[in-house]
Amino acid sequence: MNNFVLAGNLNFLSLGDILQLLGSNASTGVLRITSKYAQDLGLIYFFNGNPVNASVGSLAGLDAVNSLFGWLDGDFEFIEEKVAGENVIKKSRMQIILDCLRMLDDGQIEQLGPVTFTKKSSHPLDKLSNLPIIRGPLIDYTYVVDEEEVQAGNKIVIEGKHGGWLWVILEGTAEIIRETPRGPLKLLRIGEGAFIGSIASFLLLEGSVRSAAIMAVNNVLLGVLDSRRLSVDFLRMSNQFRNLAISLDRRLKQVTNMAVDMNLNNIKVEEFINGKKQVIAQGENVESLFTITEGEAHVGRNTESGYVPLANLYPGDFFGHVPFLDMGQEPYSASVFGSKDLKISEMGPDILGQEYNQLSSTFKNFMEHLATCILVTSMLVCEFRKNAENKKPEKF
Repeated sequence: MNNFVLAGNLNFLSLGDILQLLGSNASTGVLRITSKYAQDLGLIYFFNGNPVNASVGSLAGLDAVNSLFGWLDGDFEFIEEKVAGENVIKKSRMQIILDCLRMLDDGQIEQLGPVTFTKKSSHPLDKLSNLPIIRGPLIDYTYVVDEEEVQAGNKIVIEGKHGGWLWVILEGTAEIIRETPRGPLKLLRIGEGAFIGSIASFLLLEGSVRSAAIMAVNNVLLGVLDSRRLSVDFLRMSNQFRNLAISLDRRLKQVTNMAVDMNLNNIKVEEFINGKKQVIAQGENVESLFTITEGEAHVGRNTESGYVPLANLYPGDFFGHVPFLDMGQEPYSASVFGSKDLKISEMGPDILGQEYNQLSSTFKNFMEHLATCILVTSMLVCEFRKNAENKKPEKF
């Protein structure tokens, strides 16, 4: 008997939203998609929330997934079942979503559905409205101690102010915004299940300085999380895992700063890799995870537009392969360069993975949310780099 757990219409829930929903709940099974505008059946196979293979007509793997993003009208159903076979698709679900939305915007994916005409955005920052809303998995309401409502257009968080609260969005959508000399810069959109605040928010009694503003796009209902309970969860972790969590928090701030600087064209790319040795090459099959004990390291992605800096790492930070989190950076999507005095210590990814699986669902969801924000912001930095390259005057 088929175990149907999700069904609906693509007019109501887009393929990008479906991928996020299945991913956040670590679903394993097959997504079946049909459309009156297509002769073939579309199939996407998931294992632990990640697309591992797909087919539609003569297309397979990533090509099939890309094609299915062009299906604007159709019905879908997800069946929970064991999925066997090779892991053909190597990209993470969020990278797939963002790449496909970009290709749709650029007209590289054929659209199947009612004929519509939409005005294409001429300004790169206007594309924020087309980005997927970063949502989290099911909310554990046992960690919610109060609720607050913020009206559309009002700020939930003010950049530069101190704050000690940690929230989860129960309803609505918000935008993360950084103030720059050129005006507000919109970075991310977040929705139900996404978190607002940082690890420092509930570790420091006096609160931490907010590094960005968060604005309610529509009416937003927030769940105030139990900071004392989260602090207890944090203190129960091993020292190594606590350092990993804190470093993950710092990396999001790093890549956010890079996005702002890249948008302002304040970055001299060569300064980040000159005099540094390559420790991990982009795309290298690395299974190890390291923490920096001395020196510094730099994370950057090689793109068609050239090298794109993503983060600077210092003693206490980690780099390498984190098997239970996808940040969209090293080793598969970025390289790591180390200073001459770089010294590192190897961490135990398997032991950390076991500890991760034993975390409360709320803390686990919080760390996954940080990783997803790092991934999406990394892609935004690359987009800003591409835009900067396209604006350069031609050489004669």
